Amino acid sequence: MSRIGFGLVNLAKKKDVPVEPKAPVLYDRALLALTLVLMLFGWVMVTSASMPVSEKLYGNEYYISIKHAVFIVISICALFTVVLFRMDWWQKYNVYLLFAAVILLILVLLVGTTVNGSRRWLPLGVFNLQAAEVAKLFFFAFLAGYLVRQHEQLLENVKGFMKPLGVFTVLAILLLQQPDLGTVIVMFVTTVALLFLAGAKIWQFVALIASGLLAVVSLIWLEPYRMRRVTAFLDPWADPFGSGYQLTQSLMAYGRGDWLGLGLGNSIQKLDYLPEAHTDFIAAVVAEELGFLGLAALVIVMGVLVYRILLVGSKAMEKGLHYSGYFAYAIGIWVAFQVFVNIGASTGLLPTKGLTLPFISYGGSSIIVFSVALAVVLRIDYELRQIAPSPTDPSHKQNNDMEAEYEPAV
Repeated sequence: MSRIGFGLVNLAKKKDVPVEPKAPVLYDRALLALTLVLMLFGWVMVTSASMPVSEKLYGNEYYISIKHAVFIVISICALFTVVLFRMDWWQKYNVYLLFAAVILLILVLLVGTTVNGSRRWLPLGVFNLQAAEVAKLFFFAFLAGYLVRQHEQLLENVKGFMKPLGVFTVLAILLLQQPDLGTVIVMFVTTVALLFLAGAKIWQFVALIASGLLAVVSLIWLEPYRMRRVTAFLDPWADPFGSGYQLTQSLMAYGRGDWLGLGLGNSIQKLDYLPEAHTDFIAAVVAEELGFLGLAALVIVMGVLVYRILLVGSKAMEKGLHYSGYFAYAIGIWVAFQVFVNIGASTGLLPTKGLTLPFISYGGSSIIVFSVALAVVLRIDYELRQIAPSPTDPSHKQNNDMEAEYEPAV
């Protein structure tokens, strides 16, 4: 009995001691974790896919891997730096960021470095900056600001609908001079989606899509190399050692991988058969080494990442932070569409476009800019958590219930 009595006394004492509330979570831990996991997985796959070409070009099979690791470190530093920038800053300077994007694209045409027939990179000494990647982020920052400033005009007349398309057209012309049709398509799709979310009329939406498709078909028709890509996409086996070579090698990688893959590091197609194995076609190497299940797992992780980004955008819109909401929506749509195009091109579902697989493909500009974009989303999420929930908010009621549960009895 004495033991039971002492136990009841101790239990009473513990009940009288108030439970200290947990420290509030100030950021989306899952979003940050997914980003870091994708970066790490990307580095592993870049290391595997780049060893043959790295040995051939630099005499060191780990040269590209080490360089990509440096890019990842820079990306993480950029992420934790940019997350300190308030969204007010992005909203205040979004027009200046647009001007910076235009200047970068002009500089590329004037002093840029040409690789594989495309002038897309600005030499910065330590690495070459792909201006189009920066231009995408800055344009989306501007577009979000425009939709907030001119929302009523957008809904009321065609002029408000056409203004952002005019800005997009200027950037598209500069990008097509490089040429970089893939980036133009990504920006166009994201622009169309944002205008639709902002409340554009259905007929405007349909007309814009029809105009965009007509423009893309015209651009493909006028450029022989683009026509070769389309014909190779339609029937790559008609010319497996010519225009269809890259796609047929990619399809062979998918076929070799089957369900479970050949094992990490055991890809055959990366052995100087599949061009751009560590960049645009890294998804094929993932499928060959880790199989369909490995690639499916990667797509699921990407899907969860996009879902959480769009969820942040939705919450921002609900709280009245429309600039943050549109910006998060743009980033989510951008990531989702680029993943779709990259994997679609490597599987033969779409013509090749030269777009990286976000956080996975080798490329300093790509991984740094995507990291900055994720930093923006994390900042939006942080600022949302600083807003006190309203009494009618279910989460507020849930918090009150939890506090009542731990309230000591009088």
